[in-house]
Amino acid sequence: MRKIIPYLIPALVLTGILFLLYQFPDQIEDFRIMVFDNYQRIRPRIYKDTPVRIIDIDDKSLERFGQWPWPRTVLAKLVTRLSKAGAQTIAFDVVFAEPDRTSPKNVIRSWPDVPALQAVRSQIDVMPDHDLLFAEAADKARVVFAFGLIAAPDRNIPAVKYGGFLEHGAPGDRTIDYIGPAYKGAVTNIPSLEKAARGLGGFNISSDEKGMIRRAPALFRLRDTIYPSLSLEAMRVFQEVNVFKVSLAGTETNASFGEKTGIVSVKTGFLDIPTDKRGRIWLYDTGHRPERFIPAWKVFSDDFDAASIDGKLLFVGTSATGLKDIRPTPLNTFAPGVEVHAQIAEQMFTGDYLRRPDWTEGAEFLYICVLGILLIALLPSVGAVWCAFLGAAAIGFAVWYSWKLYVDENLLIDPLVPSLSILLIYLVSSFLRFLKTETERGQIRGAFARYLSPELVTQLAKNPKQLKLGGETREMTFLFTDIRGFTTLAEGLNAQELTVFMNSFMTPMTEIILKHKGTIDKYIGDCIMAFWNAPLSDADHARNACHAALEMREFLSVFNERRKKEAEAQGRPFREIKIGIGINTGLAAVGNMGSEYRFDYTVLGDEVNLASRLEGLTKQYETTIIIGPNTANRIPELKPQELGTIQIRGMTVPKQIFSL
Repeated sequence: MRKIIPYLIPALVLTGILFLLYQFPDQIEDFRIMVFDNYQRIRPRIYKDTPVRIIDIDDKSLERFGQWPWPRTVLAKLVTRLSKAGAQTIAFDVVFAEPDRTSPKNVIRSWPDVPALQAVRSQIDVMPDHDLLFAEAADKARVVFAFGLIAAPDRNIPAVKYGGFLEHGAPGDRTIDYIGPAYKGAVTNIPSLEKAARGLGGFNISSDEKGMIRRAPALFRLRDTIYPSLSLEAMRVFQEVNVFKVSLAGTETNASFGEKTGIVSVKTGFLDIPTDKRGRIWLYDTGHRPERFIPAWKVFSDDFDAASIDGKLLFVGTSATGLKDIRPTPLNTFAPGVEVHAQIAEQMFTGDYLRRPDWTEGAEFLYICVLGILLIALLPSVGAVWCAFLGAAAIGFAVWYSWKLYVDENLLIDPLVPSLSILLIYLVSSFLRFLKTETERGQIRGAFARYLSPELVTQLAKNPKQLKLGGETREMTFLFTDIRGFTTLAEGLNAQELTVFMNSFMTPMTEIILKHKGTIDKYIGDCIMAFWNAPLSDADHARNACHAALEMREFLSVFNERRKKEAEAQGRPFREIKIGIGINTGLAAVGNMGSEYRFDYTVLGDEVNLASRLEGLTKQYETTIIIGPNTANRIPELKPQELGTIQIRGMTVPKQIFSL
């Protein structure tokens, strides 16, 4: 189980990320659009001269013609002047939902019914209605009126001015199923104006954009009918065409990541307009450009240049702050709503669209999946540093390629979510590796703290690769030391006294071995078994073992002197402690040995046995330290003295032995 955890947990994180991408795409979209906003701020759309202009009801126009709404007679004159100047199409970003209150018949209704006003009333009754004058002017021109869509049910339904929608999609796939939200009512124009209009389009532009205008719907769904947006309808009227053609994903000509994923494009006349799957057009913002605005008051001036609007598509709207048609866009916090419609129309003329085709989400999904699996597979074996380079390269590539596609192809590819996903997987995998490393270090400290000096344990914990726990054969030096006559000594002591004696003897002896880089193998009664050159390499293992033996002999003199003084002070007999130390150097197997229930880090081999036999010979030769020939050859500076050649039981070749 431990082996699969470094793979299992990051794999679960990757699965969770992919699940969120699949199950909550709209919530994930909030992260993406922040990146796309910044792309536009860094490199906005370049403004190009197109037939699109805005007739702006600005603050100065309001000063000249009075507060809004203006009398429809003024608007009729505006339409007439624009039409005579050669305007091709005039689109109003305004809903005329109520009759003009300044019309004569509407004004006299508020007058008192007194005889003195009867003559005036009869004359006013025959005066022309302002709404009819406006309708007549609109009928002679090519005017598109707007309507507003609302969520509440309403009896008002806008007229359909276009000839029809042609759908190109998979069998059973319907455009209306992808358009959202589904509106139930509308704020429409009065019947006379609606009848006079060449086109009617919805002007809602902030439905589902969380306060920022980033996409403008090209299509709206009102109950079971599809309506065009104001900009799309204006382009239809401008081209003098009658139908819209909608292409859906999942067809032969519109391959996608999956089937029936939504709308791909809307076509009207010569324009093929790419949209997202819900039929929305990405706003490729230029920011505010004064060139596209013509103040309304200038249209009425005597020196107005009619050539400036000849053949143009004109959007009539307002930039006046008091009329509250101000919307934030990625490049303009206070953009007039009419400017958004105009920019969308400009994009249709120039073909400068931001595109996020159906396959982009699939490509991002696949990129996260492939890189995530690669990191999960490599990090436990390759390590966090190399995988950090891999993750950084993957994130860098995602950011660079996303920007390149935006600059070169106007494609919106998200680098943020893939980058965050890769970073999260890397952090989780690295954290698990860190925990594993710390656990291993803790195990190493726990396993070897009893055998090695603290410095060696720290060194081994920092670099566990120095430890080959599976076992290996290497040249080492082995030391055995034993108390002579320990059985007789133990008989003269009770349990408590024996414990105190053993601790006072074994502790300093152990410290000496550890001081000289030795490893304690085990304690066998009064015997200490130690070795050098494992688990850490020690080039001077023979010399360190001999120096440890010499210091142990020196300690024994001090130890006996102290015990003698204690015995004299207590009036009891003193017995001198003698030890034997056997040292040998040679090849041995070292590693974790034992059973699956209990094992120990120890050494095995003939050279180990020889060290034990040499310790036993110290009593026979009446010396404290006896070393083997391999050890003697490595310490000439200590001048070992040859004791002779002996035949060790169980070995065929006689061995030279030396004292130290």
